Amino acid sequence: MNQEICDIFDRIAPVYDELNNWLSLGQHRIWKEMTVKWSGAKPGDTCLDLCCGSGDLAFRLARYVGTMGQVYGVDFSPKLLAVAQVRAQGQYPEPAIAWIQGDALNLPFNANYFDAGTMGYGLRNVKDIPRSLEELHRVLKPGGKAAILDFHRPKNQQIRAFQQWYLNNIVVPLAQQMGFKEEYAYINPSLDRFPTGQEQVGLAREVGFTSVTHYPIANDMMGVLVVNK
Repeated sequence: MNQEICDIFDRIAPVYDELNNWLSLGQHRIWKEMTVKWSGAKPGDTCLDLCCGSGDLAFRLARYVGTMGQVYGVDFSPKLLAVAQVRAQGQYPEPAIAWIQGDALNLPFNANYFDAGTMGYGLRNVKDIPRSLEELHRVLKPGGKAAILDFHRPKNQQIRAFQQWYLNNIVVPLAQQMGFKEEYAYINPSLDRFPTGQEQVGLAREVGFTSVTHYPIANDMMGVLVVNK
């Protein structure tokens, strides 16, 4: 577990959802819906939302699996999990979600446990991306599927330049107004280190996923990695 990143998410927990709305102009809801759809979750399934944050993907999974299904939301930030639990009380009917503080590199589940999984904006923040993918592979059932949403570094240099400008001139100042400049300033450098979509495909295949596709979305500034065990 990366304690420094954990501390960042603990600090931004109170404004996390509001900032996501502003920073994506509300588009994050569409991307998350696409991610859950690509996970293949269906009624009655047992699903994992890894790095669940304040619960957006977990709530969507719960709607897909219905009253006969079960969703586990796992995150290393206790404060974000607390926000998710409060938000869950406002859902009707209340979804069957278990909120668990845990490490994406050492998941507290048996092998071959989940039918489907999601991960939103978590892969870029783990200390060891191959290890995280390996753990996801371990806990998915044979034939299980997962979809991983995150920022992506566009191939087109003009779009990449716009992305950098947007992060530095819109995202960071907005976060600064809320008192969280340093917490959001890390996104751009983290993106420089993050594997491209095709590199993610290679890493997923190396840990054993049989069918892997990376879908660029939002003008290649975001991406969804879809993996099948």
